Amino acid sequence: MVGQVVSRLSKVWMPSGGFATPAAEDAHSKLIRAGFLRQSHSGIFHMLPLGRRVQDKIEALIARHMEESLGASRVSLSSLSAQTLWKTTGRFQNIASELFTFSDRKDVGYLLSPTHEEEITSLVGKTVKSYKELPLRLYQITRKYRDELRPRHGLLRGREFTMKDLYTFDSSVVSALETYEKVRVAYSNIFAEMKLPVLAAKASSGDMGGDISHEYHLPLQLGEDRVVSCNSCDYAANEEIAETIAVCESSRDISLKVWRGITKDRATLVNVWYPKGADQVDGKYALEYTSQDINKSAVKSVVPDLITDIEHALPLWKVAVSGESKSASRILNIVDGRVPVPLSDAISLAEGPGLSVWPDELDQPQPPLPMLVYRGEGENPKPLNLLRIREGDRCPQCSSGTLKVENAIELGHTFHLGTRYSEPLKAGVFVPHSKHRVPMQMGCHGIGISRMIGAVAEHLADSKGLNWPISIAPYACVIIPGNESDEGDAMQVHQHILASAGAQAGNLDAVVDDRNLSLPYKLTDADLAGFPVIVILGREWHATRRVEVQCRQLGFKEILEVKDLAPLFKHIHASL
Repeated sequence: MVGQVVSRLSKVWMPSGGFATPAAEDAHSKLIRAGFLRQSHSGIFHMLPLGRRVQDKIEALIARHMEESLGASRVSLSSLSAQTLWKTTGRFQNIASELFTFSDRKDVGYLLSPTHEEEITSLVGKTVKSYKELPLRLYQITRKYRDELRPRHGLLRGREFTMKDLYTFDSSVVSALETYEKVRVAYSNIFAEMKLPVLAAKASSGDMGGDISHEYHLPLQLGEDRVVSCNSCDYAANEEIAETIAVCESSRDISLKVWRGITKDRATLVNVWYPKGADQVDGKYALEYTSQDINKSAVKSVVPDLITDIEHALPLWKVAVSGESKSASRILNIVDGRVPVPLSDAISLAEGPGLSVWPDELDQPQPPLPMLVYRGEGENPKPLNLLRIREGDRCPQCSSGTLKVENAIELGHTFHLGTRYSEPLKAGVFVPHSKHRVPMQMGCHGIGISRMIGAVAEHLADSKGLNWPISIAPYACVIIPGNESDEGDAMQVHQHILASAGAQAGNLDAVVDDRNLSLPYKLTDADLAGFPVIVILGREWHATRRVEVQCRQLGFKEILEVKDLAPLFKHIHASL
């Protein structure tokens, strides 16, 4: 390996600096100041050489797991998709506002794909005919597009982004579920190799479809999702579908609160009844609930067409009950499982104004409107949990665990789609003992690559700059000569690292900072860019021919002989 071309930062466009450092600088600002990327338009970014190196490494790592662990073949689908396909599956109507759409000169409708289920299903459906050609696993790494209403947090929520998609096709449900589990194992291995503490959480399938899905979350304070996990077992779920055990208040003397919502057709007023507080001691509540504690996703599981973003439903309801739609109007009272007595008894005991099934602000029409009370299904209904889960709630999966709630950012998502797309797009295969083609069982599995860059930067950045896991750092090691006369020595140290440490340390890639800049400037730049290992040829080099090695993530700074670098790099590589 000796004699290999030396990587030099003087040959890399690295436009660092040039920006004032804000008092509270976030990781996105550090990515810009360190020269990893620049914003082009709102939610759209240019990736510069250092950022491109990080992205290339992430893509290579993921591609290796897709091919070696899952036997997937790589494809590259067009970024343009036909609107007719999306209308066939019904998704065009559901998410049209998030799509970049246009028509060609022949007035044929297209869109910039935010995902490729329709296109890949159409392709495979026209090509694969027999169950003997399955299972089939196809993946791609490509740019996607979504017309975000409010792009924010840099790469974490943009309008153009890079994703890895894996699409799987099986001939039976059993085979499809086996594939799904293999993908979950591969995802766990990917994030483990990057040394990221990712939580695999049960999740809602949403507009994607299917009945099984998991999200892969990196806990971050600025994350837009909330993930619930148990401190005793492997239970983890997105807050939207997370469960807990709603402990019924033991006292009948309970104070209630009510949150009111309305359905999209304005025909149903929804009253959500919940206790004023919990853990009452000496007549005072240790925890008081507010309307912000209402889990609207749980309410939507009872009322699917609930409008969740309206704060004041009563004015809309007043119009509905006084207009032509009065005959179709009704009231639905949903009761949280913590309320121990019949609703009518609880309201009679409740404190505060406006606590009635019929709002005090309105005049009761004649005849009275239908009123329903929902506490769960069946003769012995499971108590409803209509409040957001909080720290310390009981785990629904094990008897000893309590729940932890964390903000997190989603890095990946796996879906078992079933026949959600294969059926409407007629993608089927012939199987034994069947005269007709059977729709293929599908899965879709994504990882947000550009989002991962922003999330990892946010997860590991400190006051000095970025920090990268060694597996995806733009360069794992930077060698900084103290002055121009040391550049030849730096090149020799570079060659020694490649020769002696490469195989042991996972082919650690090193670069020499030979730019015509001062040593302090280079050191500041190295910290800002987040190179995991810094090797300095400074005063100690001139005096004893030893180098100073720094690793900020491990809090490591030591003077070493060049021959001792190999075992050190092996240790650092295993830790980072």
